Amino acid sequence: MSASSARSTGPSSGAASTDARRPAGDPVDKPLPTPAEKAAEKAWKIDLRELGRRAGSMREWEKTLPALPGWGVEMIGVPEGAPVQLHLRLESVMEGVLVTGQVELPVTGQCARCLEPVEDTVELDVQELYAYAGSTTEATSGEDEVRRIDGDRLDLAPLVRDTVVLTFPLSPTCQPDCAGLCVDCGERLDDLPADHSHEVLDPRWAGLAARFTETADSADPTDSAAGPQPGSTNRTNPEEN
Repeated sequence: MSASSARSTGPSSGAASTDARRPAGDPVDKPLPTPAEKAAEKAWKIDLRELGRRAGSMREWEKTLPALPGWGVEMIGVPEGAPVQLHLRLESVMEGVLVTGQVELPVTGQCARCLEPVEDTVELDVQELYAYAGSTTEATSGEDEVRRIDGDRLDLAPLVRDTVVLTFPLSPTCQPDCAGLCVDCGERLDDLPADHSHEVLDPRWAGLAARFTETADSADPTDSAAGPQPGSTNRTNPEEN
């Protein structure tokens, strides 16, 4: 089984769940890879002929390779083609080749609370045994329990992809205490004053409030109050007395 630990988990997941999921399997109707995609996939395969199969043989492997597509979950992932720095050691053992070292790569995504862009650099530790065909480990392990060496080549891409994707939170946040968005105006709460609020009208009084508003709008502003207006003269007809 693969063993990996993250030195930096990248964007914080805050109070949200930090469970991660494996990338979905390849679709049945996946188009054929282009020459550039084939070259990128080939770059992740290490030729083991220089290492040899003598137990104890060791080789340092330092390289920067482009990230392949599909390295992510719904809201966060590694951009396709982004530079992935590999600092690995390959060691030949009785059952296969032990790969240990560090992987450093950029991740981008979107905050699950305020929807702001999220960017970070993640550094991960990796350790994995690739079994030789016909070895005891290969013969006694299930299809998904151990990685296998294909001829004289070892494919690093699935190892790095799984290690990275399993560290991603399903609900990434730009910061652990991100307050999210205001439910009334949709603005980011962390950018608003502390006393930000909206007047909330009890829906039971909404009809009455609307009627008062209509009455005020329809009132004639020229209507005068009771009594004489300024400048008017109130004279009494002497014949009426």
